[in-house]
Amino acid sequence: MGLPSGQRAAAHVPFGLPEFAVRPEVPDRPAVTVTGLVRRPAQLAAAELTGLAERVERRADLHCVTTWSAPDLRWSGAPFAAVHEALAERVGVRGARWVAFTGLDGFRATLALEDALAPDVLLADRLDGASLDGDSGAPLRLVAPAHYGYKNVKHVCLIEYRRDYDAGSSGWKGHPRGRVALEERSRFLPGRVWRPVWRALLPRARAAYETRRARN
Repeated sequence: MGLPSGQRAAAHVPFGLPEFAVRPEVPDRPAVTVTGLVRRPAQLAAAELTGLAERVERRADLHCVTTWSAPDLRWSGAPFAAVHEALAERVGVRGARWVAFTGLDGFRATLALEDALAPDVLLADRLDGASLDGDSGAPLRLVAPAHYGYKNVKHVCLIEYRRDYDAGSSGWKGHPRGRVALEERSRFLPGRVWRPVWRALLPRARAAYETRRARN
């Protein structure tokens, strides 16, 4: 199966907005806070959260909005749909239409709840058979294969159920849904218009990211 429109195969390497290039310190006992439109906000150990569902393994591509794709990555963890089902009873989710994920690095992205509940969306703690490290998103990473990489939050430490969309860290550059198949690269202008723009900016953005990482 070929890559989606506008994408080119590339190695899976750390990348993101330069302001989030610093690898956060992962606590010895990482936890995830669940809040927002819930009756009983809670904080669960990361292992407890993934333990709410039967573990699965998924092979999936990662598609960056800047037009590169890392193919056939092997993730394992807990399906978010099953975790949500357990959380809905435990914390009393009510009236949510969106769910926002925040990482230890401060990066935040929002998915429509119906998108987050797709069967291929994981809270992953392993990649290619090894535990996630600081580069790949430890302790937990959201894996949403149908969505661009900016929706796949690393270092998940906060899950917030929301009634309304929150643009998160991508701001105007992101799209509320961010679906790869529909080229929802941004909420402004068609996705195909953004392809040459992101492709031209990618070397500069990657250099800025690596420079920030090296300084920290």
